[in-house]
Amino acid sequence: MANLDLNGIFPPITTPFIDGKVAFDKLASNIEHWNRTGLKGFVVLGSNGEYVYLSEEEKRRVVDTVVQSAAKEMRVIAGTGCESTTETLRLTEDCARLGAHAALVVTPHYYAGRMKEAALIKHFTELADHSPIPILLYNVPKFTHINMAADFVARLSEHPNIVGLKDSSANVIQLGEILNRVASDFNVLVGTAGVLFSGLTIGCAGGVCALANVAPEECVNIFDRVKAGDLNAARELQLKMIPVNQAVTAVYGVPGLKAAMDMLGYFGGDPRLPLLASSGQERSEIEAILKKAELLD
Repeated sequence: MANLDLNGIFPPITTPFIDGKVAFDKLASNIEHWNRTGLKGFVVLGSNGEYVYLSEEEKRRVVDTVVQSAAKEMRVIAGTGCESTTETLRLTEDCARLGAHAALVVTPHYYAGRMKEAALIKHFTELADHSPIPILLYNVPKFTHINMAADFVARLSEHPNIVGLKDSSANVIQLGEILNRVASDFNVLVGTAGVLFSGLTIGCAGGVCALANVAPEECVNIFDRVKAGDLNAARELQLKMIPVNQAVTAVYGVPGLKAAMDMLGYFGGDPRLPLLASSGQERSEIEAILKKAELLD
């Protein structure tokens, strides 16, 4: 298995837009800010990055900007999943050339009814056989309506170039089943901050959490305290962050996450159409949540 240390916290970073165009300078500025927060690295072109709204050229420029702006020790993971195996490999190879350390690959799902285990095994194996960088599986059933079960993940984990999984199912039982079936050096990453504490305490390597865009130090703190065995402090901080995480994920979505970033010294900006920016009422509610969590004065 490829040697890639993924123990730590990674934000699935947002893509900033101004008047509908990618603001690469704002992206670089955000990365430079995050560089100083104790994060392990960045996941670029994920769901929070509105990757489905980016052109091929934009995707490559976004990855290049992140690689160039990230501190040397930061790991950059690029979301390269496309609907076809051919296009996924092409984007993965391009991101590797740009300096990405690994690729995060979501399950193809447009023809979900045909994406049985055999098809997905073939897809990920073909990709891993030819990818110049390690592959991480991305399980996000709320978007794909396909769930990677523990046996499926365990089977793919045997491939030497498939090194981990981001699981956004929020199913701690499934996380445990996966950890029971994969090798100890396979990186299982919690895909939502709502179960970060739970996942870390049962042996997950780290987390890829939207919350880390706006509360990176707090997410890193939860990780550090769990690793140090200070579970009471980690649990208290986890509980304090749950309303914020709910706000920037399930309740207000990407527009709400960007609004929170604007309030906390990052550049969030508007999402790209057809996503609409948070309303004034929603922004007021988000501000109140951030203040209650003591993230905002």
